Amino acid sequence: MTVDDFKASVETADRPDSELNDVLKALWYDAKGDWEKAHELCQIAGNGDGDWVHAYLHRVEGDLPNASYWYSRASQSRFEGSLSEEWESIVAALLNR
Repeated sequence: MTVDDFKASVETADRPDSELNDVLKALWYDAKGDWEKAHELCQIAGNGDGDWVHAYLHRVEGDLPNASYWYSRASQSRFEGSLSEEWESIVAALLNR
């Protein structure tokens, strides 16, 4: 799946592709506006990718100290661009794994 395919599924589907892992599903739900579901899914992942998305989600809600904690756990630097740029960057990285 490409980033464009992923974005298209957000626009057209009612639920994420069942083949996606929980972390990508979290980003899908975030794009749909369901922060709570996204937050739940990234916590289930229990790995560095989940921590990375967890950090992003706390940045979305404006909780920068909490986001910083999760970026550190994920061994990621805090993204300096827009939220939409970060979302796309994370999606691209995770789709290529």
